[in-house]
Amino acid sequence: MAHMFRSEKNRQTGMTLIEVLVATLILSGGLLGGAVAQLNALKHTDSAMMSTQANFIAYDMLDRIRANAGADYSFSGADLQQGVAGPGSVLGQDLNDFKRNIRQFGGASAKGAIALSGQQVTITLEWDDSRASNSPGSLRTFTLTSQVAADAIERAS
Repeated sequence: MAHMFRSEKNRQTGMTLIEVLVATLILSGGLLGGAVAQLNALKHTDSAMMSTQANFIAYDMLDRIRANAGADYSFSGADLQQGVAGPGSVLGQDLNDFKRNIRQFGGASAKGAIALSGQQVTITLEWDDSRASNSPGSLRTFTLTSQVAADAIERAS
């Protein structure tokens, strides 16, 4: 009977320091993985927001072109800092607003262009998306192509 009592007394009744350290290591690895996943989600959310803003800017310009169908909205976007000829006109105001929106949206490296070919309008915006792609100088492009009504062009001629 004394022998039985002795084995019960030597039985371990808790966790060792090694077990606690292993559990802490596993928990910290999981938390670190969660933090990395959250940072990646934030980068991709920012990239998606930039794409959405580019979409709004392009559709705004397309609506302006449709509203003033007789004007030549061709714009190369070579220098967003320069003013547009005829700033007092609707065309000049629209192009200046377009350039200002691009600068505010994508910074100094952002570019925009408008190409007209008959009834087809192509609006292109390009900006630095290196944060989401993890590569410096990575550019992202949004292109909107649409038709303008033929009767609006004829009325303006």
